[in-house]
Amino acid sequence: MAVKARLNRETLVSTALDLADAEGLDAVTTRRVAQHHGVTPMALYRHFRDKEEIFDALAERLLAQVALPEPDHRPWHEQTRDVFDAFLAALRPHPAVAGLVLNRVLTSEPGLALAERTLSLLAEGGFPVDQAAETGSQALCSLVTLVITEPGRGDGPDPETRDGTVRAKRAALAALPPRRYPHVVAAADALASCASDDVYYARGTAMIVAGIRSGPATADRAATGG
Repeated sequence: MAVKARLNRETLVSTALDLADAEGLDAVTTRRVAQHHGVTPMALYRHFRDKEEIFDALAERLLAQVALPEPDHRPWHEQTRDVFDAFLAALRPHPAVAGLVLNRVLTSEPGLALAERTLSLLAEGGFPVDQAAETGSQALCSLVTLVITEPGRGDGPDPETRDGTVRAKRAALAALPPRRYPHVVAAADALASCASDDVYYARGTAMIVAGIRSGPATADRAATGG
């Protein structure tokens, strides 16, 4: 009876998330999750038919943790940045799982809430429906990419292994011929690992919002060569 009490959906998702954070997404299997709870994989099937359904639940968990700010009277682009910051705040602690949300935003209630809020702000900014949809999708994709490609974070979940990988990458870049790659050599530290995570994300979000603020008319002209 005690085992059944532990095997609820939320507990299993938490176990899967802990595995992903500690060992990477490849570690998340029905066998590993079941093993953690001392049961056979068959015991998980009432909640998840396969690993893909666990991945769906992981994406929904991250999206549910997006604390969308309440609408206010500030300009649309300032509110958009706050929405993006809230999205990043939910993803940043879980870089191994962040990529799962890309194709799952529109398949859960919290993801739909994020999409609706983003589209409403873009509509307020003057984007027609089709361009708002494309721009919103591109922006969310770019934010996910910021997380999964953060210098130094994508080199493994284990801190010791990650530090060793960062040192090796920094040394390899610094050892390049300086006459041929002067800027790469000078930027070896920054390319290997972020000096400040907060600055990295603030700069990334600012660039994305600035690109959106260029407006649909500017984007149209650029696309047509006008």
